[in-house]
Amino acid sequence: MHVLLINGSPHKKGCTYTALSEVAGQLEKNGITTNIFHIGNKPIRGCTACGACKDTGLCIFNDDPVNEGIDLLKQADGVVVGSPVYYAGPNGSICAFMDRLFFLKSGPYAYKPAAAVVSCRRGGASASFDRLNKYFTISCMPIVSSQYWNSVHGNTPEEVRQDREGLQIMRTLGDNMAWLLKCIDAARGTVPYPVREAWTPTNFIR
Repeated sequence: MHVLLINGSPHKKGCTYTALSEVAGQLEKNGITTNIFHIGNKPIRGCTACGACKDTGLCIFNDDPVNEGIDLLKQADGVVVGSPVYYAGPNGSICAFMDRLFFLKSGPYAYKPAAAVVSCRRGGASASFDRLNKYFTISCMPIVSSQYWNSVHGNTPEEVRQDREGLQIMRTLGDNMAWLLKCIDAARGTVPYPVREAWTPTNFIR
């Protein structure tokens, strides 16, 4: 079993990475392989809702890491998305990345356990956490919880490492993700996935 951890920070080895590494370390202790995928610090286009990906399964724009992320998530059994907090929300790059990762492409992600992790200096963690979880709850992805909301506090990786409760939350998240993955694997072949009804889109303006 394998979990993809997406580092949405422009800093490859910063505070968000420190939190994700704690989750990854606990997953590895539980026999789950991991990959921390950094989206980088170059511009990431926003979704234009062109719809081309509906047929190809990939974004029409191929000059940033989104299509690589799509392939990695399709192959993974679970995912953890991490972001720093910018103005009480996830940073713009990870939002653009996630919009294109999920728009018209979330079918293959259904029933993969998912979690969000946020890193902040002081405030805005809960709002950022909520924003990221919405990608999962619209895609039939089970949300993996921890003993508290998944956030760490600190302005540098060194300060994050002093957030003992925050790091414990990350380790609990890793344990819970591993447990759910093993439960799903144990049920494979005996407990079928839910049968989905046909989508009935309903607009509010007629």
